[in-house]
Amino acid sequence: MQPRPDSRITAGVIALAAIALLIGGAFAGLILEGAHDLSGALAAFDSYLLRVARFTLWQALLSTLLSVAPALLVARALSRHPAFPGRRLILQLFTVPLALPAIVAALGILALYGRAGYFAGVFAGLGGGEWPGIYGLSGILVAHVFFNLPLATRLFLESLGTIPADQWRLASQLGMSARPAFRLIEWPVLRAALPGIAGLVFMLCITSFT
Repeated sequence: MQPRPDSRITAGVIALAAIALLIGGAFAGLILEGAHDLSGALAAFDSYLLRVARFTLWQALLSTLLSVAPALLVARALSRHPAFPGRRLILQLFTVPLALPAIVAALGILALYGRAGYFAGVFAGLGGGEWPGIYGLSGILVAHVFFNLPLATRLFLESLGTIPADQWRLASQLGMSARPAFRLIEWPVLRAALPGIAGLVFMLCITSFT
């Protein structure tokens, strides 16, 4: 027996309220703890800390966008072309960031894009002058995309794998082109998975930076 849509909405609201209560309780505890010391409570609203918080949110939003949007396109391409010769290799390569230690990945990224990295030498050899490097926001974005784009791609690909084969057969019999097939068959599945995947990537980006 399938649960009614209104029961799903109610369950979602209850889960969201529980999460909000948990997070709000944690912040309330911090505020009450700092209430004994007014200077300590006001320190939470220091301009420097607010700038750090804004930058943290901004880089997490950019990292999520740069990871999730390409992942959706890559997952769709891999799903629509299961006989692609390099498909298995790509999926195997996508497992590397999930198992690779963060320090190893950071050293690898610096070896490629750092000021003394491979591309710096190529850039200088072409007469481009000094390589700007990837330190700062650009380095954070590159690292987050390296880790999270493969994860988001695999999650989107799993969601597309849940589409019944009957729908594809019916689309083929109707002579449906790629655009209507995406709008009527693939997009509803991707749209349902998008908030959860984007939320997961956002949390990974914001917590890994802090």
